[in-house]
Amino acid sequence: MTPNKEDYLKELYKLGGSEHLVSNKELSQKLKIAPASVSEMLTKLSQESLLITEPYKGAKLTKEGIGIAISLLRGHRLWEVFLIRHLGYSWSEAHEDAELLEHVSPVRLTGRLERFLNYPAYCPHGNAIPDQNGQIKEGELVLLSTLAAGTTAIIKKVQEEKELLDYLQTQGIEIGSQITVLAVDDYEGPFTLVLGDKTIQISHKAACQIYVSTNE
Repeated sequence: MTPNKEDYLKELYKLGGSEHLVSNKELSQKLKIAPASVSEMLTKLSQESLLITEPYKGAKLTKEGIGIAISLLRGHRLWEVFLIRHLGYSWSEAHEDAELLEHVSPVRLTGRLERFLNYPAYCPHGNAIPDQNGQIKEGELVLLSTLAAGTTAIIKKVQEEKELLDYLQTQGIEIGSQITVLAVDDYEGPFTLVLGDKTIQISHKAACQIYVSTNE
């Protein structure tokens, strides 16, 4: 199993491929790979019984494919915790290096890493870490972009994209931060937020990639 093949399985899982068909176009956009190359790889993975494909509809992971994807996510998110907690990595640095480490982490290493970290439930970006049985506990979250002015919420999860992660860290946004929406500008304008003792603005694009809880 090559890292390239593993990346396809992991991204397919993150797009919901354990429960429903994911289109080739959606996977192509996520991986930033030409549609023809995506189709070719999905055919190979199908021949290895890691997913099933339906013409013009997309692909869905098999039980074996799901297992590989969850193992990769588990290793990735545990390494992110370690790199930030113990080596002083930034959000984006941890994500980049965890992308490499996830492919070379056997189950024994991942298990011992989890124990060393005292069994964290979430990665530094707010994503739930699968347990050793592959179970994932996800809470009910909403996008920050759906909140109206006057709403108070807790930042729970952000999309793992380098530019976004760096942008949010420069704004001082962290998982667990409480924010209150002061104003939402028209025509997909910026969101004005109260964060701690300061007022900040974030773009509408960023607000569409931040998940919050309003029930705390």
